[in-house]
Amino acid sequence: MRALYLSIIFTVLGSLFFIGWGLDKLAEYAEQTQESIQDSSSALVSIYRQVINGFVEELNLTTEADLPAKLTQLTQQYQVSATIVLAENVALPESLAKELKLKGGLLLASDQRQYLLEEISAYPKYLVQLNLPAEPEHNSPFNFILTLALYLGICIILILWLFPLTRRLYLLNSAAAKIGAGQLDARINPSRFSYIKMLEKSFNNMAAQIEKLVADNKILARSLSHDIRTPMACLRFGLEAAIDTPKLEKKNHYLNRMDHELTRMEDMTSAFLDYASMERQALHLKKQSVVLEELLQSVIFDCQPLTQDDITLDLVSLVPDNLTCSLDYHWCYRALTNLVSNAISYARSQVLITLFIRQKKIIITIEDDGKGIAPDKLDIIFTPFVKLDAERPREHGHFGLGLAICAKVMHWHQGTIKASASKQFSGACFTLTLPNK
Repeated sequence: MRALYLSIIFTVLGSLFFIGWGLDKLAEYAEQTQESIQDSSSALVSIYRQVINGFVEELNLTTEADLPAKLTQLTQQYQVSATIVLAENVALPESLAKELKLKGGLLLASDQRQYLLEEISAYPKYLVQLNLPAEPEHNSPFNFILTLALYLGICIILILWLFPLTRRLYLLNSAAAKIGAGQLDARINPSRFSYIKMLEKSFNNMAAQIEKLVADNKILARSLSHDIRTPMACLRFGLEAAIDTPKLEKKNHYLNRMDHELTRMEDMTSAFLDYASMERQALHLKKQSVVLEELLQSVIFDCQPLTQDDITLDLVSLVPDNLTCSLDYHWCYRALTNLVSNAISYARSQVLITLFIRQKKIIITIEDDGKGIAPDKLDIIFTPFVKLDAERPREHGHFGLGLAICAKVMHWHQGTIKASASKQFSGACFTLTLPNK
């Protein structure tokens, strides 16, 4: 989720920075435009100052009675608006009143427009008022447009940011719907542009677990239904035979066979149910720091009686003393015992266990000099209820679950198990890989 938080922060801050930068540039351009308008307005005022100076000079040469007529003539000639007003009707502070006597006059403004006032020096009681043309109104809502652009820009960037997230969520929802509809192989394809990689990875892991659990249950049901038919048929036959025979000795014989078949069914059902309940065991692992060499020595000690003194069982440790790994002792001991006991049962004279470290991984190999495993069977031997050796009947408790249990235990510990041909002997080699942490 850290990527999600960082992307939100960078998106918001980046959008504010870039959009703000762009709007600042627009504002600077608007200010330059306004300044150019003000410069042109100042130039226009300078021209009108010269015009009013010319008017005053002409009026100074005119008699008082002809002032209105002369001003009308001048306004018509220069196409401007000017009037004569009495000085006493204009109330100005003393500081501004002095500017009426200066050339160019005093610039004032009313609600409608700007105008110039200048005193006619020959007739001080009169002032010439020259009206400047009205400036065009600049009512453009520029600030509103800039604010609107800021919010729209942020919204667009957030929508662009949200699109990949909503798309990944849509794909996640679609995959969940497919799994709910029975398509258990539906997965989320990883993408480096996804904000929810952790959620997608967890979903894919969950989907894989569900698919595996359903597959195991199907195999369990199929195998159980297949294997239970024989003892059921034997029970039916024994029961009918016991009912039909009048001899007590034969009745006892049939009852003993029925007891044997019931024991077989009980063992079979117990083994199958134990395997089916293993997924719940994964939730209650008791991991602790285990010294691997001591664990292997314990397995060898307990499996030694199976060798019957005609098979050599050796351990070669190529790791530092007291190398530990975080494991559930019970389940790892059970998995190793399954592998070692299998190796002993198939070996001719030797079983070798090797412990070493390669590429920062803990490796345990179990090799024997038996007949080995056919290359085309190496990928299926970890499937539940698969038995490659027909000589080991299920009546003796061999149900094809030992290697499947080993694979599950390694999966619980983020490890792997692989079968191959032994490089040192003629038999099989099982390689267990565990994280070194």
